[in-house]
Amino acid sequence: MEFSLSQIAQLLSGQIEGNTEATVHKLCKIEEGVFGGLSFLANPQYMSYIYDTDATAVIINADLILEKPVKTTLIRVENAYQAFAKLLEIYSQIKQNKVGISKQSSIHESVKIGENCYVGEFSVIGEHVQIGNNVKVYPQVYIGDNTQIGDNTTIYAGVKIYSDTVIGKDVMIHAGSVIGADGFGFAPSDASYSKVAQIGNVVIKDHVEIGANTCIDRATLGSTIIKKGVKLDNLIQIAHNVVVGENTVMASQTGISGSTKIGKNCMFGGQVGIAGHATIADGVKLAAQSGVPASIKQENAVFFGSPAMDAVEYRRAAIHFKNFDKIVKRLNNLEAKLKP
Repeated sequence: MEFSLSQIAQLLSGQIEGNTEATVHKLCKIEEGVFGGLSFLANPQYMSYIYDTDATAVIINADLILEKPVKTTLIRVENAYQAFAKLLEIYSQIKQNKVGISKQSSIHESVKIGENCYVGEFSVIGEHVQIGNNVKVYPQVYIGDNTQIGDNTTIYAGVKIYSDTVIGKDVMIHAGSVIGADGFGFAPSDASYSKVAQIGNVVIKDHVEIGANTCIDRATLGSTIIKKGVKLDNLIQIAHNVVVGENTVMASQTGISGSTKIGKNCMFGGQVGIAGHATIADGVKLAAQSGVPASIKQENAVFFGSPAMDAVEYRRAAIHFKNFDKIVKRLNNLEAKLKP
Protein backbone atom coordinates (compact mmCIF):
# COMPACT_ATOMS: atom_id res chain seq x y z
CA MET A 1 0.00 0.00 0.00
CA GLU A 2 1.39 3.37 -1.01
CA PHE A 3 1.01 6.75 0.72
CA SER A 4 2.14 10.23 -0.24
CA LEU A 5 4.24 12.24 2.17
CA SER A 6 1.54 14.90 2.06
CA GLN A 7 -0.96 12.38 3.45
CA ILE A 8 1.43 11.31 6.19
CA ALA A 9 2.32 14.89 7.14
CA GLN A 10 -1.36 15.76 7.39
CA LEU A 11 -2.01 12.69 9.55
CA LEU A 12 0.85 13.61 11.91
CA SER A 13 0.34 17.41 11.80
CA GLY A 14 3.87 17.68 10.44
CA GLN A 15 5.78 19.92 8.05
CA ILE A 16 7.59 18.56 4.99
CA GLU A 17 11.10 19.64 4.02
CA GLY A 18 12.00 18.27 0.59
CA ASN A 19 10.01 16.42 -2.05
CA THR A 20 6.33 16.88 -1.20
CA GLU A 21 5.32 14.61 -4.09
CA ALA A 22 7.30 11.59 -2.89
CA THR A 23 5.52 8.39 -1.87
CA VAL A 24 6.38 5.57 0.56
CA HIS A 25 5.16 2.01 0.81
CA LYS A 26 6.97 0.59 3.85
CA LEU A 27 8.36 1.46 7.28
CA CYS A 28 12.04 0.89 8.05
CA LYS A 29 14.88 1.58 10.48
CA ILE A 30 16.92 4.67 9.66
CA GLU A 31 20.14 2.62 9.48
CA GLU A 32 18.45 0.22 7.06
CA GLY A 33 16.67 2.84 4.99
CA VAL A 34 15.63 1.96 1.43
CA PHE A 35 13.93 3.76 -1.42
CA GLY A 36 10.21 3.91 -0.73
CA GLY A 37 10.80 3.54 3.00
CA LEU A 38 9.72 5.84 5.83
CA SER A 39 11.82 6.01 9.00
CA PHE A 40 12.22 8.22 12.06
CA LEU A 41 14.96 9.75 14.21
CA ALA A 42 14.35 10.24 17.92
CA ASN A 43 17.50 8.88 19.60
CA PRO A 44 20.59 11.15 19.24
CA GLN A 45 22.78 8.01 19.02
CA TYR A 46 21.40 7.44 15.52
CA MET A 47 21.98 11.02 14.36
CA SER A 48 24.78 10.12 11.94
CA TYR A 49 22.48 7.90 9.86
CA ILE A 50 20.23 10.73 8.75
CA TYR A 51 22.92 12.13 6.46
CA ASP A 52 23.39 8.88 4.52
CA THR A 53 20.12 6.99 4.83
CA ASP A 54 18.46 5.80 1.62
CA ALA A 55 15.01 6.10 3.16
CA THR A 56 12.69 8.24 1.07
CA ALA A 57 11.57 10.17 4.15
CA VAL A 58 12.48 10.49 7.82
CA ILE A 59 10.29 11.82 10.64
CA ILE A 60 12.23 14.10 12.99
CA ASN A 61 11.52 16.45 15.89
CA ALA A 62 10.53 19.95 14.87
CA ASP A 63 13.40 21.51 16.83
CA LEU A 64 16.16 19.19 15.56
CA ILE A 65 19.10 21.16 14.11
CA LEU A 66 21.02 19.42 11.30
CA GLU A 67 24.73 20.00 10.84
CA LYS A 68 24.74 19.44 7.07
CA PRO A 69 22.34 18.78 4.16
CA VAL A 70 20.48 15.49 3.81
CA LYS A 71 19.29 13.66 0.71
CA THR A 72 16.12 12.32 2.32
CA THR A 73 12.88 14.25 2.69
CA LEU A 74 12.12 15.31 6.26
CA ILE A 75 8.80 15.43 8.08
CA ARG A 76 9.11 17.61 11.17
CA VAL A 77 6.68 16.83 14.01
CA GLU A 78 6.37 17.71 17.68
CA ASN A 79 7.52 14.28 18.87
CA ALA A 80 9.12 11.94 16.31
CA TYR A 81 8.92 8.83 18.50
CA GLN A 82 5.22 9.23 19.27
CA ALA A 83 4.47 10.08 15.64
CA PHE A 84 6.20 6.95 14.36
CA ALA A 85 4.46 4.85 17.02
CA LYS A 86 1.15 6.19 15.73
CA LEU A 87 2.11 5.17 12.19
CA LEU A 88 3.08 1.69 13.37
CA GLU A 89 -0.32 1.29 14.99
CA ILE A 90 -2.12 2.45 11.85
CA TYR A 91 0.05 0.20 9.66
CA SER A 92 -0.65 -2.76 11.92
CA GLN A 93 -4.40 -2.12 11.74
CA ILE A 94 -4.33 -1.91 7.95
CA LYS A 95 -2.21 -5.05 7.66
CA GLN A 96 -4.48 -7.02 9.94
CA ASN A 97 -7.76 -5.70 8.58
CA LYS A 98 -8.93 -9.04 7.28
CA VAL A 99 -12.66 -9.58 6.76
CA GLY A 100 -14.63 -12.66 5.77
CA ILE A 101 -15.38 -16.20 6.87
CA SER A 102 -13.29 -18.92 5.24
CA LYS A 103 -15.23 -21.78 3.70
CA GLN A 104 -12.59 -24.06 5.21
CA SER A 105 -13.56 -23.10 8.76
CA SER A 106 -16.06 -25.06 10.85
CA ILE A 107 -18.65 -22.93 12.62
CA HIS A 108 -21.65 -24.37 14.48
CA GLU A 109 -25.00 -23.07 13.31
CA SER A 110 -25.77 -21.64 16.77
CA VAL A 111 -22.78 -19.26 16.69
CA LYS A 112 -23.48 -15.52 16.58
CA ILE A 113 -20.86 -13.44 14.77
CA GLY A 114 -20.85 -9.63 14.59
CA GLU A 115 -20.01 -7.33 11.70
CA ASN A 116 -16.67 -7.03 9.88
CA CYS A 117 -15.26 -10.23 11.39
CA TYR A 118 -12.64 -12.59 10.03
CA VAL A 119 -12.41 -16.34 10.57
CA GLY A 120 -9.44 -18.06 8.93
CA GLU A 121 -8.93 -21.50 7.43
CA PHE A 122 -9.36 -24.60 9.61
CA SER A 123 -10.63 -22.69 12.62
CA VAL A 124 -13.32 -24.47 14.65
CA ILE A 125 -15.99 -22.62 16.61
CA GLY A 126 -18.26 -24.63 18.92
CA GLU A 127 -21.86 -24.31 19.98
CA HIS A 128 -23.48 -21.11 21.29
CA VAL A 129 -20.36 -18.99 20.89
CA GLN A 130 -20.93 -15.21 20.74
CA ILE A 131 -18.43 -13.10 18.79
CA GLY A 132 -18.58 -9.29 18.70
CA ASN A 133 -17.81 -6.84 15.89
CA ASN A 134 -14.43 -6.53 14.17
CA VAL A 135 -13.08 -9.72 15.73
CA LYS A 136 -10.21 -11.47 13.93
CA VAL A 137 -9.88 -15.23 14.33
CA TYR A 138 -6.81 -16.47 12.47
CA PRO A 139 -6.35 -19.97 10.98
CA GLN A 140 -6.36 -23.12 13.12
CA VAL A 141 -7.96 -21.50 16.16
CA TYR A 142 -10.28 -23.57 18.37
CA ILE A 143 -13.05 -21.80 20.29
CA GLY A 144 -15.03 -24.00 22.68
CA ASP A 145 -18.75 -24.02 23.44
CA ASN A 146 -20.42 -21.05 25.17
CA THR A 147 -17.43 -18.77 24.78
CA GLN A 148 -17.99 -15.00 24.54
CA ILE A 149 -15.60 -12.69 22.67
CA GLY A 150 -15.91 -8.89 22.73
CA ASP A 151 -15.49 -6.34 19.95
CA ASN A 152 -12.14 -5.65 18.27
CA THR A 153 -10.43 -8.71 19.72
CA THR A 154 -7.70 -10.51 17.76
CA ILE A 155 -6.95 -14.21 18.21
CA TYR A 156 -3.87 -15.34 16.33
CA ALA A 157 -3.19 -18.69 14.67
CA GLY A 158 -3.25 -21.85 16.73
CA VAL A 159 -4.83 -20.41 19.87
CA LYS A 160 -7.00 -22.88 21.81
CA ILE A 161 -9.85 -21.45 23.87
CA TYR A 162 -11.75 -23.96 26.00
CA SER A 163 -15.48 -23.79 26.70
CA ASP A 164 -17.20 -21.10 28.77
CA THR A 165 -14.35 -18.59 28.45
CA VAL A 166 -15.32 -14.92 28.55
CA ILE A 167 -13.06 -12.51 26.64
CA GLY A 168 -13.59 -8.75 26.63
CA LYS A 169 -13.06 -6.00 24.07
CA ASP A 170 -9.77 -5.03 22.42
CA VAL A 171 -8.00 -8.17 23.60
CA MET A 172 -5.04 -9.67 21.71
CA ILE A 173 -4.08 -13.33 22.15
CA HIS A 174 -0.93 -14.43 20.34
CA ALA A 175 -0.24 -17.70 18.58
CA GLY A 176 -0.23 -20.99 20.45
CA SER A 177 -1.73 -19.75 23.70
CA VAL A 178 -4.16 -22.00 25.60
CA ILE A 179 -6.99 -20.40 27.53
CA GLY A 180 -9.11 -22.49 29.88
CA ALA A 181 -7.25 -25.79 30.12
CA ASP A 182 -7.81 -27.73 33.35
CA GLY A 183 -6.14 -26.44 36.47
CA PHE A 184 -3.56 -28.69 38.12
CA GLY A 185 -5.94 -30.25 40.61
CA PHE A 186 -5.31 -33.76 41.96
CA ALA A 187 -6.25 -35.32 45.31
CA PRO A 188 -3.88 -37.92 46.86
CA SER A 189 -5.54 -41.33 46.92
CA ASP A 190 -3.61 -44.24 48.39
CA ALA A 191 -0.55 -44.60 46.14
CA SER A 192 -1.94 -42.49 43.32
CA TYR A 193 -3.79 -39.24 42.58
CA SER A 194 -7.43 -38.67 41.71
CA LYS A 195 -8.26 -35.86 39.33
CA VAL A 196 -10.40 -33.05 40.75
CA ALA A 197 -12.88 -31.84 38.11
CA GLN A 198 -12.20 -28.30 37.00
CA ILE A 199 -15.63 -26.85 36.27
CA GLY A 200 -14.92 -23.11 36.45
CA ASN A 201 -13.84 -20.84 33.60
CA VAL A 202 -11.47 -18.05 32.55
CA VAL A 203 -12.53 -14.39 32.36
CA ILE A 204 -10.32 -11.97 30.44
CA LYS A 205 -11.28 -8.31 30.72
CA ASP A 206 -10.85 -5.50 28.16
CA HIS A 207 -7.52 -4.32 26.69
CA VAL A 208 -5.55 -7.40 27.76
CA GLU A 209 -2.65 -8.73 25.65
CA ILE A 210 -1.48 -12.32 26.04
CA GLY A 211 1.83 -13.45 24.55
CA ALA A 212 2.55 -16.54 22.47
CA ASN A 213 2.32 -19.97 24.12
CA THR A 214 1.03 -18.58 27.39
CA CYS A 215 -1.37 -20.80 29.36
CA ILE A 216 -4.21 -19.61 31.59
CA ASP A 217 -5.99 -22.44 33.43
CA ARG A 218 -9.71 -22.54 34.17
CA ALA A 219 -10.83 -22.36 37.79
CA THR A 220 -11.79 -25.38 39.84
CA LEU A 221 -14.90 -23.44 40.85
CA GLY A 222 -15.62 -19.83 39.92
CA SER A 223 -13.24 -18.01 37.57
CA THR A 224 -9.59 -17.38 36.84
CA ILE A 225 -9.64 -13.64 36.16
CA ILE A 226 -7.29 -11.45 34.13
CA LYS A 227 -8.40 -7.87 34.74
CA LYS A 228 -8.44 -4.86 32.45
CA GLY A 229 -5.19 -3.70 30.86
CA VAL A 230 -3.01 -6.67 31.92
CA LYS A 231 -0.07 -7.47 29.63
CA LEU A 232 1.37 -10.99 29.68
CA ASP A 233 4.55 -11.92 27.81
CA ASN A 234 5.22 -15.23 26.03
CA LEU A 235 5.47 -18.54 27.90
CA ILE A 236 3.66 -17.56 31.08
CA GLN A 237 1.68 -19.96 33.29
CA ILE A 238 -1.37 -18.66 35.18
CA ALA A 239 -2.86 -21.42 37.33
CA HIS A 240 -6.47 -22.07 38.38
CA ASN A 241 -8.40 -19.44 40.36
CA VAL A 242 -5.66 -16.82 40.04
CA VAL A 243 -6.74 -13.17 39.87
CA VAL A 244 -4.41 -10.69 38.15
CA GLY A 245 -5.17 -7.04 38.91
CA GLU A 246 -5.58 -4.20 36.44
CA ASN A 247 -2.60 -3.02 34.40
CA THR A 248 -0.20 -5.57 35.85
CA VAL A 249 2.59 -6.70 33.50
CA MET A 250 4.58 -9.95 33.56
CA ALA A 251 7.67 -10.91 31.58
CA SER A 252 8.35 -14.29 29.99
CA GLN A 253 8.40 -17.59 31.91
CA THR A 254 6.67 -16.24 34.98
CA GLY A 255 4.58 -18.82 36.83
CA ILE A 256 1.70 -18.01 39.18
CA SER A 257 0.43 -20.88 41.35
CA GLY A 258 -3.22 -21.60 42.08
CA SER A 259 -5.54 -19.21 43.95
CA THR A 260 -2.95 -16.44 44.16
CA LYS A 261 -4.27 -12.87 44.04
CA ILE A 262 -2.10 -10.30 42.23
CA GLY A 263 -2.77 -6.61 42.78
CA LYS A 264 -3.03 -3.87 40.18
CA ASN A 265 -0.08 -2.07 38.56
CA CYS A 266 2.41 -4.79 39.51
CA MET A 267 5.52 -5.49 37.41
CA PHE A 268 7.18 -8.93 37.31
CA GLY A 269 10.47 -9.69 35.58
CA GLY A 270 11.20 -12.90 33.71
CA GLN A 271 11.05 -16.29 35.45
CA VAL A 272 9.30 -15.02 38.56
CA GLY A 273 7.61 -17.77 40.56
CA ILE A 274 4.85 -17.23 43.12
CA ALA A 275 3.54 -19.89 45.51
CA GLY A 276 -0.13 -20.79 45.71
CA HIS A 277 -2.75 -18.93 47.80
CA ALA A 278 -0.49 -15.88 48.17
CA THR A 279 -1.63 -12.26 47.96
CA ILE A 280 0.56 -9.68 46.22
CA ALA A 281 -0.23 -6.04 47.02
CA ASP A 282 -0.78 -3.30 44.44
CA GLY A 283 2.26 -1.90 42.70
CA VAL A 284 4.70 -4.61 43.78
CA LYS A 285 7.79 -5.06 41.57
CA LEU A 286 9.54 -8.43 41.44
CA ALA A 287 12.97 -8.69 39.83
CA ALA A 288 13.72 -11.46 37.35
CA GLN A 289 13.95 -14.98 38.86
CA SER A 290 12.41 -13.89 42.15
CA GLY A 291 10.85 -16.76 44.09
CA VAL A 292 7.94 -15.65 46.27
CA PRO A 293 6.92 -18.25 48.90
CA ALA A 294 4.31 -16.15 50.74
CA SER A 295 2.20 -13.01 50.52
CA ILE A 296 3.65 -9.52 50.03
CA LYS A 297 1.34 -7.07 51.78
CA GLN A 298 3.33 -3.85 51.38
CA GLU A 299 2.15 -1.83 48.38
CA ASN A 300 4.78 -0.71 45.84
CA ALA A 301 7.43 -2.91 47.46
CA VAL A 302 10.43 -4.03 45.39
CA PHE A 303 11.69 -7.59 45.93
CA PHE A 304 14.73 -9.53 44.67
CA GLY A 305 16.01 -13.08 44.98
CA SER A 306 14.79 -16.53 45.87
CA PRO A 307 13.35 -16.62 48.43
CA ALA A 308 12.41 -13.06 47.57
CA MET A 309 13.35 -10.31 50.02
CA ASP A 310 13.10 -6.55 50.15
CA ALA A 311 15.38 -4.95 47.56
CA VAL A 312 17.40 -2.97 50.13
CA GLU A 313 17.98 -6.04 52.27
CA TYR A 314 18.85 -8.08 49.19
CA ARG A 315 21.52 -5.60 48.07
CA ARG A 316 23.10 -5.62 51.53
CA ALA A 317 23.05 -9.42 51.61
CA ALA A 318 24.47 -9.61 48.07
CA ILE A 319 27.71 -8.07 49.32
CA HIS A 320 28.08 -11.00 51.70
CA PHE A 321 27.12 -13.52 49.00
CA LYS A 322 30.11 -12.37 46.96
CA ASN A 323 32.47 -12.62 49.93
CA PHE A 324 31.08 -15.86 51.33
CA ASP A 325 34.05 -18.00 50.26
CA LYS A 326 36.48 -15.56 51.89
CA ILE A 327 34.39 -15.52 55.08
CA VAL A 328 34.42 -19.34 55.26
CA LYS A 329 38.21 -19.41 54.81
CA ARG A 330 38.62 -16.85 57.59
CA LEU A 331 36.45 -18.95 59.91
CA ASN A 332 38.42 -22.07 59.07
CA ASN A 333 41.68 -20.25 59.83
CA LEU A 334 40.32 -18.99 63.14
CA GLU A 335 39.13 -22.47 64.10
CA ALA A 336 42.52 -23.89 63.24
CA LYS A 337 44.26 -21.33 65.44
CA LEU A 338 41.87 -21.96 68.34
CA LYS A 339 42.36 -25.72 68.32
CA PRO A 340 44.47 -26.94 71.31
